[in-house]
Amino acid sequence: MADTVLYEVSDGLATITLNRPEAMNALNIETKVALREAVRSAAADDAVRAVLLTAAGERAFCVGQDLKEHIGLLAADRESGSGQTMSTVREHYNPIVRALAEAPKPVVAAVNGVAAGAGFGFALAADYRLVADTAAFNTSFAGVALTADSGISWTLPRVVGPGRATDLLLFPRNIGAQEAYELGIANRVVPAAELRAEAEKTARALAGGPTVAYAAIKEAVAFGLGHSLAETLEKEDELQTRAGSSEDHAVAVRAFVNKEKPKYLGR
Repeated sequence: MADTVLYEVSDGLATITLNRPEAMNALNIETKVALREAVRSAAADDAVRAVLLTAAGERAFCVGQDLKEHIGLLAADRESGSGQTMSTVREHYNPIVRALAEAPKPVVAAVNGVAAGAGFGFALAADYRLVADTAAFNTSFAGVALTADSGISWTLPRVVGPGRATDLLLFPRNIGAQEAYELGIANRVVPAAELRAEAEKTARALAGGPTVAYAAIKEAVAFGLGHSLAETLEKEDELQTRAGSSEDHAVAVRAFVNKEKPKYLGR
């Protein structure tokens, strides 16, 4: 795996770190491929029970597409007529977002700085966002004459409402950490110096939790957003049956009766 993305698994927690701080963790092709493979690996690995997505440096979580590389690719496209540059949405961004959002385990994003464009989209694809008090979000797409990608046209309206999402997409601006919290983009805002420790604490707590139940919660919420009450009640029945059959449910019940802290197995 390229060193533009670091991947480490420890005690059930996969930590994925964007590692181009000198470029504000902008997404060149090498980084997008490495990130896609890292996220897919974490999602598919049964030994991984939670994922922490973070970034190196202090200025940026991820500013989206590497425009310095992008402009060269666009010029090559014009010469060849291939139109391959924008296939990055299909080949890279879509698989990354789906792997994050659909992973059968919780994903925590530690947003240490600016999250713009696809960087904003990746943060929104996580289940829980801890945000440094110095961080900011920006849709940025319209500023370079592009439309939304990286799932942001689906995730952002569900977080802030369609009217506010349209405003933020049509008129890109920096959304500071406190406003992000008020809008529901940030689940928690912490001092920048404490972000990594707090994010690891949160992610490790989730890694030690009832993984089957967490996966069912993610699936239930995603399903309910696009289905009727009746359909959602049926889905809840299906998912609760699955969670109730897990070893972790039996562990939790025994621990509750015995007034002990449960030690979950993740299955």
